[in-house]
Amino acid sequence: MASMTFDGIGKTFPDGTVAVANVSFAIADGEFVVLVGPSGCGKSTLLRMAAGLETLNTGRLLMDDADVTNTEPQDRDIAMVFQNYALYPHMTVYENMAFGLQQRRMPKDRIDRLVRDAAEMLDLTRYLARKPGQLSGGQRQRVAMGRAIVRHPMAFLMDEPLSNLDAKLRVQMRSELKLLNQRLGVTTLYVTHDQVEAMTMGDRVAVLKPVQDAGESNLQQIDTPQMLYDRPANLFVAGFIGSPAMNFVRVDLVEEGGGLTAKVVGTDIAFKAPQGEALSAYAGRQVIAGIRPEMFSVCRPEEAVFHQEIPVAEALGADTFVFFDIPSPAVDVNDAEEREDFSRKGMNRMVARIPPAATPRLNARLPLTIDVAALHWFDPADGRAIRD
Repeated sequence: MASMTFDGIGKTFPDGTVAVANVSFAIADGEFVVLVGPSGCGKSTLLRMAAGLETLNTGRLLMDDADVTNTEPQDRDIAMVFQNYALYPHMTVYENMAFGLQQRRMPKDRIDRLVRDAAEMLDLTRYLARKPGQLSGGQRQRVAMGRAIVRHPMAFLMDEPLSNLDAKLRVQMRSELKLLNQRLGVTTLYVTHDQVEAMTMGDRVAVLKPVQDAGESNLQQIDTPQMLYDRPANLFVAGFIGSPAMNFVRVDLVEEGGGLTAKVVGTDIAFKAPQGEALSAYAGRQVIAGIRPEMFSVCRPEEAVFHQEIPVAEALGADTFVFFDIPSPAVDVNDAEEREDFSRKGMNRMVARIPPAATPRLNARLPLTIDVAALHWFDPADGRAIRD
């Protein structure tokens, strides 16, 4: 097993496209770290650089404190698991799992023992004589995992290995992969664009963002899933982590009655802001308030902060998500077309999570209050979080 350190990693392609810039973080021995972010944020490029399939323009890659920046891929003792399984269709499950070991001219009895141990671990023993075409998607993915496991590598690199599976199977495979990591204790770097997958699997999660300039950094924050959710470092992380995404409203902070009042720009909506040295420094200025869907609660009309028509309600059984619009400019943090369209119309689409019993009739008004103490606050100039 091995630790892995990215030290100022950067990659610019010949056409001038900056894929990765100034990325620095360390993965502890046996840790499961997930890279997550939108398309073009450099996730797969970072993974390929770790594997030695992409050269670095800047920075170093260390494994167990040894510089492997210029080490050939076959000498890094790393196993990759791909999105498309990459199994040999003419070979049986046994032959697919044994192939890499045979290429290394390992003794047959040792190969047999390693393959059968991995097959038992992955519940593949009964399928060893079958070919990939006779397996389900989840079984094929387990074969691809088994092929990596038999090598006993220093680290696993996984590039969206579950994205080809249906929703139910993805949930099942997520837990299986996590349990497998805990059992093997192998350092794992996992790439996904699905933030739910990232939150449920990673010991830590690194949130990446596309960059335009080599002077920026793709890495926005790396922390435990719960810390990313509870204490996002900036607007981008706050808007990316969480499903449905956090709501954002522009507010003017005004000193009233010995405290702060947040007045939503373009509306008559206002609510008390919490006291705190960091937020108080913004009195008389505009800031961005972040409201997660679960921070709303249904209330009496006279207590309502938001009292809007509900044109859409999504019933999910245990919860209902209700959507409503307020006449205030949207805060676009993830280049979402829908947010941009609403912003151009001077509207901001919001979402709240409520109990199913409180679901209103279509287009009826729903009185909602918010948990002010739980809100997130951000500087509109640079997007960083405002907190004491």
